Amino acid sequence: MFIVDAHLDLSMNAMEWNRDLRKTVQEIRNREQGQTDKPDRGKGTVAFPELRKGNIGLVVATQIARYVAPDNSLPGWHSPEQAWAQTQGQLAWYKAMEEARELTPVTDLASLEKHLSVWRDELPFLNKPIGYILSLEGADSLVTLNHLEKAYAYGLRAVGPGHYGPGRYAQGTNATGGIGQRGRDLLKEMERLNIILDATHLSDDSFWEAMDHFHGHVWASHNNCRALVNHNRQFDDQQIKELIGRGAIIGGVLDTWMMVPGWVRKESTPEGMNCNLEKIIDHLDHICQLAGNALHVGIGSDLDGAFGKEQSPYDLDTIADLQTLPALLGKRGYTSTDIENIMHNNWLRFLRKAWAVA
Repeated sequence: MFIVDAHLDLSMNAMEWNRDLRKTVQEIRNREQGQTDKPDRGKGTVAFPELRKGNIGLVVATQIARYVAPDNSLPGWHSPEQAWAQTQGQLAWYKAMEEARELTPVTDLASLEKHLSVWRDELPFLNKPIGYILSLEGADSLVTLNHLEKAYAYGLRAVGPGHYGPGRYAQGTNATGGIGQRGRDLLKEMERLNIILDATHLSDDSFWEAMDHFHGHVWASHNNCRALVNHNRQFDDQQIKELIGRGAIIGGVLDTWMMVPGWVRKESTPEGMNCNLEKIIDHLDHICQLAGNALHVGIGSDLDGAFGKEQSPYDLDTIADLQTLPALLGKRGYTSTDIENIMHNNWLRFLRKAWAVA
């Protein structure tokens, strides 16, 4: 089945983790043996060959660079200009992968339909370029609002104003507070440019303030349910209902600490917590029950989002194993139409609506 994955940190893995994603996952793991600078060395799950093997032909791929103030202990850049430069290096990698015919940009309705026709023809998909929609995770790197228009010109089509901690335009996971005037101005410019608002990572206050001030298209690329795992990184039922009411799609994320309650970082293991792919069905099903249908969920795996197999479902070896999800959904009573919606059609319907007017 064709799959859309709405959240992958491809350029971060290429530029900061120094992974050549043209190689297979196993080749990348082999090269990282003995390295200890990252906790997930030798445990990655994402590479272009595995995306093709899993028929994951369209992804939302990120740029990411956090600004941190002097009193912020999180890793990040010490000025917005440095953060912007980091995103431009990531952009250069995406462009290099386009030239190598590994990736192809999807920026509007015409390029979306053209790309889907390529992946749906009878030719083997193992040599086809993977479509990517460019998203900015955390808006700190936008030095000014003029930088947003520059980014739109090079293909940026979605923005999550916040990430972890306090941000320049919104407050993120583990932070508190709203978006303020700077955030409101960002949302107004996003609305003018028809850039999708990614509500993922917004603190509760920032989420509700953003909902009050943004009137464009909203999704949550990678977010699970607070009712199942009680943490501010997840959405509570009222937030989920708000997103449903706005026609949003919410992507189920495969980071195990967000899938099962009680996860202790650096101690818990997927096997010890019995965290398998069934657990993401629990989160998707919770949203479907709130919606009364299967039209507001999809996949936003976040695989290799600064974690690897040590923090992924134990029955997932590589991202190609997303192909096991349709059978798991079928076991829960979801129809073939429901499953196609969850695996790709919900995201595609959203994009077609968002991009219907040039």
